[in-house]
Amino acid sequence: MQAIRVLLVDDQPMIRTGFRLILEAEPDITVVGEAADGVAAVESTRSLSPDIVLMDIRMPTMDGVEATRRIAETGSSSRVVILTTFDLDAQVVDALRAGASAFLVKDGPADSLVGAIRTVAAGDAVLSPRVTHRLLDRFAHLGAPASPDVPSRLGALTGRELDVLRALTRGLSNAEIALELGVGETTVKTHIAHILEKYGLRDRVQAVILAYDCGLVVPRSPR
Repeated sequence: MQAIRVLLVDDQPMIRTGFRLILEAEPDITVVGEAADGVAAVESTRSLSPDIVLMDIRMPTMDGVEATRRIAETGSSSRVVILTTFDLDAQVVDALRAGASAFLVKDGPADSLVGAIRTVAAGDAVLSPRVTHRLLDRFAHLGAPASPDVPSRLGALTGRELDVLRALTRGLSNAEIALELGVGETTVKTHIAHILEKYGLRDRVQAVILAYDCGLVVPRSPR
């Protein structure tokens, strides 16, 4: 089995060393390079083509959000996992919009870091339904659908795909969506894959952000 190739991006050398020690203890992960700022991260991603870019969100010269945006704009197949000091940092949403596939809090357990890298590399769901719900509820304040009408930008979706997208905005897991819609989990996964393909999205979090941006769901008034 080919090892997952990881690029470490953080302006603090000791943190990069710590992550390297954690990751290189795993038989299926190898660290192919390091970068100390966003500019170097973009260049190293171009030259090394890592599977995963482990990206700090706050760095001098160019922060992780802009670096993520530039990596995504190149059409690179490298997937970005954002590192942040604060859970649900406002910049995390900007990073997800820019093309990041996941985010982790720096002081989390080592196994969460390893697990996230494996999950993202495999192309599976990159944020748990619980985290997806918290993330969008915190920054988008999801509420009821804006209107019974389907936003024109989502016109490429079938009725069932729209049902699945609405369920994703509520933070439901594949199993919960399958139960609610009376279909199998495999069918739900197929619908999600079609949604991502039709709109060039990387993951379910990007799909939820699309639903919010298009007005399929709207902010609710603060309580």
